[in-house]
Amino acid sequence: MNMHTVVVGTSGTTAEDVIAVARRGARVELSAAAVEALAAARGTVEALAAKPEPVYGVSTGFGALASRHIGPGLRAQLQRNIVRSHAAGMGPHVEREVVRALMFLRLKTLASGHTGVRPEVAQTMADVLNAGITPVVHEYGSLGCSGDLAPLSHCALTLMGEGEAEGPDGTVRPAGELLAAHGITPVELREKEGLALLNGTDGMLGMLVMALADLENLYTGADITAALSLEALLGTDRVLAPELHAIRPHPGQGASAANMLRVLAGSGLTGHHQDDAPRVQDAYSVRCAPQVNGAGRDTLAHGRLVADRELASAVDNPVVLSDGRVESNGNFHGAPVAYVLDFLAIVAADLGSITERRTDRLLDKNRSHGLPPFLADDAGVDSGLMIAQYTQAALVSELKRLAVPASVDSIPSSAMQEDHVSMGWSAARKLRTAVTGLARIVAVELYAATRAVELRAAEGLTPGPASLAVIEALRDAGVQGPGPDRFLAPDLAAADAFVREGKLVAVVEAVTGPLA
Repeated sequence: MNMHTVVVGTSGTTAEDVIAVARRGARVELSAAAVEALAAARGTVEALAAKPEPVYGVSTGFGALASRHIGPGLRAQLQRNIVRSHAAGMGPHVEREVVRALMFLRLKTLASGHTGVRPEVAQTMADVLNAGITPVVHEYGSLGCSGDLAPLSHCALTLMGEGEAEGPDGTVRPAGELLAAHGITPVELREKEGLALLNGTDGMLGMLVMALADLENLYTGADITAALSLEALLGTDRVLAPELHAIRPHPGQGASAANMLRVLAGSGLTGHHQDDAPRVQDAYSVRCAPQVNGAGRDTLAHGRLVADRELASAVDNPVVLSDGRVESNGNFHGAPVAYVLDFLAIVAADLGSITERRTDRLLDKNRSHGLPPFLADDAGVDSGLMIAQYTQAALVSELKRLAVPASVDSIPSSAMQEDHVSMGWSAARKLRTAVTGLARIVAVELYAATRAVELRAAEGLTPGPASLAVIEALRDAGVQGPGPDRFLAPDLAAADAFVREGKLVAVVEAVTGPLA
């Protein structure tokens, strides 16, 4: 576990803290202000619980059963029962990083002082995170409204010492055994606490935050591979001139064009077609790369705006307000997050599409301006990168299917009480698949473009310093094997890791300086 500590206060958290806890195992700690706020809100809930008037979530049932008043003797059982009954997920286990993000973001809302749980409930959740215990959460069970109910219920079940969880060693065991092994006492839920543990958009938000981080890396990587393809195709970099992009001032477009121009600095390959084989213009997939990549970048910027707002939110129902009122509300509805998750799946599909078109152009001898068929060493004797493009095309087709929005597909539940839902969890799950596929698509272009640049160098042309650095790094990383036969069995998995882990961006930035 990473010993870096993230302090959880009353005013929300940051994307960087989510990533630190979810992916790097950072420890979490409640601030003194958060403990004070938790205690104050709990006092309000206990005062209301002592009154004869019913209060939703405190002394009533839930959802369509909210009209039933629950007496004091049954309220602890009610809270246990809501967790047990809602822990009804099915399907494969959700990734560890998603569950850690889910729990950390629920803890963030608890610490706001608007949920009415006792400080010890929040502390137990922090203890479970710090022990490296990960509740078993299943793929299916959330409609993205009234919170990510089933996923959060499985997490709450672990706090109670029930259900199954994964230990720090990756072994799945009964949660009670894992808590005991780490000296953690299971919580005994009281009024409102079961409901407060379940009612949030934390799963879809955690996946949004991580997808944004991954896509930021991939968009910069795609700017690099687009520039390498332009270079390999002897394209012109004149279309990247800042003054051209200034007259259509979309920020993402300008950033992508600037990135490509920096990657191509010092190249002896760009612009040759103006003299040797006149082309008035390069193909759209080359010439319009900044426009397409840039539109995606601007969508990412909108996604970050929505994520930041949600990270600053306290999502629960009912909520304890600062004036002591406990009010029912609809803030748990996942629409704002769900829409953005769907937008990002669309731009990922389109980035994959334009990337594949450049790869296909590199491999087609009729359009590659002198490169051998399929970039083969001996075309006919070997097939070069023909089937690498097939793989890329299959991934592009899948991303197009994943771009179909989930957020337009509401389905009513809870006896029509919850009659419009966001499907944000589903949008997040398919976006994760799309991001994984996009990294592989970019990796194939990287493999093909660097191969093509090497072939140009063999003709006596001089690639730019950034291209040469990438080629050398790929060899050092074992992406390409040694000797003249190294392209016969392309290691696309290694190329994918090179892109996905940020190595491509790091190598180029060592030459160019920071990219956008």
